[in-house]
Amino acid sequence: MEKIVTPKLDLPLLHFPNSRKPTSIQYPILRFSSLNRYGRHKRRPCLASSSRLGLESKIETDSESHGVIMDNTVGRRLLGLTAAVAVAVSSSFCCESPALAESFTIAFPVSRAREVTTVQRTLVEAWGLIRETFVDPTFNHQDWDSRLQQTMVEMFPLRSADAAYGKIKAMLSTLGDPFTRIISPKEYQSFRIGSDGSLQGVGLFINSEPRTGHLVVMSCIEGSPADRAGIHEGEELVEINGEKLDGIDSEAAAQKLRGRVGTFVTVKLKSVNGSGTDSGIREVKLPRDYIKLSPISSAIIPHKTPDGRLAKTGYVKLNAFSQTAASDMENAVHEMENQNVQSYILDLRNNPGGLVKAGLDVAQLWLDGDETLVYTINREGVTSPINMIDGHALTHDPLVVLVNEGSASASEILAGALHDNGRAILVGRRTFGKGKIQSVTELDDGSALFVTVAKYLSPSLHEIDQVGIAPDVQCTTDMIDPLTSEILMKMNSSVPLLEADSCVMIAEHELETR
Repeated sequence: MEKIVTPKLDLPLLHFPNSRKPTSIQYPILRFSSLNRYGRHKRRPCLASSSRLGLESKIETDSESHGVIMDNTVGRRLLGLTAAVAVAVSSSFCCESPALAESFTIAFPVSRAREVTTVQRTLVEAWGLIRETFVDPTFNHQDWDSRLQQTMVEMFPLRSADAAYGKIKAMLSTLGDPFTRIISPKEYQSFRIGSDGSLQGVGLFINSEPRTGHLVVMSCIEGSPADRAGIHEGEELVEINGEKLDGIDSEAAAQKLRGRVGTFVTVKLKSVNGSGTDSGIREVKLPRDYIKLSPISSAIIPHKTPDGRLAKTGYVKLNAFSQTAASDMENAVHEMENQNVQSYILDLRNNPGGLVKAGLDVAQLWLDGDETLVYTINREGVTSPINMIDGHALTHDPLVVLVNEGSASASEILAGALHDNGRAILVGRRTFGKGKIQSVTELDDGSALFVTVAKYLSPSLHEIDQVGIAPDVQCTTDMIDPLTSEILMKMNSSVPLLEADSCVMIAEHELETR
């Protein structure tokens, strides 16, 4: 899915740990160790959304290590292969504490093509990380150890890295989870988003629809090439530069949409009408441009209360959960508190997610005490709460949260945390329904592995994945129709477009009545 970002928007920024670096590489023996230079195993959770941003950009990574646990059973299974290369793996997953490591050898036939040999090592890394962390311990009811052996045999005769990566992707597809995937080093470099503001793309947020695998437009960045071309949410992206997108994941599609400013990309989109039937395919040629977007925008909406007093409602729009989302929101709320705002509207519509940690940090700006923010369910089915510790809300003023079908992942975690803890009323439409959490690990060759490591539930233990969160108050349309909006503007030029947003109007009514 293509997405857009600015120095402030790291979307879909995640926690990007560095890879494990081999302590030695002596051909044909390759040794991977999860120990860092201090002799300690180190792993922190990295939480991500499924949304992908279609921009060229960079990001600094944190210096961390990830390990892979493999057992001797796997070594025995693979010894039957003609072995020219052995990989000794030593590792453990823990939280910044010493751990006992287990080492053993996995043998596999080395390719005559050096670039394929590199991908073979990546295959073992990816397989091991999935084996130890993937949320479904049955691996979609298959023998994951045998799957490694089969994939290694299929990879052996190949002559190109692209073809070899294709075999890893095919292996991952058997897990039945579109969010668990690998991207090549080149794709990962362009995926990572940094603070230098070098962002180039067309301004599309796209996502893979879990049930169909189709790539669907979640939203466009205002003023971007995609926005100017009239592309809107709900349209299906079916072709890029003449290439059909069947079987292509959101990050691979985003990669095709990125490029230098001044170049063009041609896309084909399928629209679906209100009855759910196709209403035709159109082709659009989009210029690539610099994309400017802040994760936060805010405004103060003045209005009169029923008793005639002048009141102020603070409106905060959060576009994505970047590394700066919580600090930017804290600054915005402080500024509005200084202007005597008495109530708030937090707009999460068409926010496809980003850093899960950022979502939790934002929730803590509105809540007190040790409230539960979300529950996670690991691969063993154990449900664990994530609680605040001695939280202090920035304000206790009434709060309404706006959501719609474009609100996904971290947006749903935040909306659920505020709603289920009695802090906010939800207004809008049912959310997207993405209740899975991914870890992201940079592998030794510079590629990146995304793995679904947990599911999450709202604080009231409500299922979110493929269900979504239902609002307290439905809002059938986001905006008053253009004709009505134009009439309002002519009647009073001071009426801002924000006040013509029917969901904002409903939110204001809820704040007054409740």
